[in-house]
Amino acid sequence: MRTFLKILCSSLVFLSIPINAQNCTLDIGGKNAETMATVFQLNEAQRATLETLQRLLAVETGHLEERIEKLLAEHPQSTQEELFKMAEKYKVLQQEILTVSYESDKKLLSEFNAKQYERYLQLCKEAIRRPIAVVPKVYNDSIDPE
Repeated sequence: MRTFLKILCSSLVFLSIPINAQNCTLDIGGKNAETMATVFQLNEAQRATLETLQRLLAVETGHLEERIEKLLAEHPQSTQEELFKMAEKYKVLQQEILTVSYESDKKLLSEFNAKQYERYLQLCKEAIRRPIAVVPKVYNDSIDPE
């Protein structure tokens, strides 16, 4: 009976640990745009969207990175309380970078057709990542798979 209780308790502890899958991001701001274009077989309009999103993301994250640099250079750091305040401000700015990156990925994914999006979902599954949910776009020039 004790062995059963140990196993049950161990199982409950294991099941109570939250399993957080990370988001399945495209990393539009990274250096793998050509790989992304190849893997997802982006058409010319989608490639143009990718390039536009990359430029916009670079500007947005650049401003946020400047704010981070300014925070680190100018925020008082003499006491533990000041360091905690700076850390909180830093975390907010880091979250803003993640948010603009996520939104850029979502915008590009919304330009994917069903087959491209299915490929994305498969890659996310293989990487054990949580996909970004969008509704794939229907293109008039797409070939019907039936």
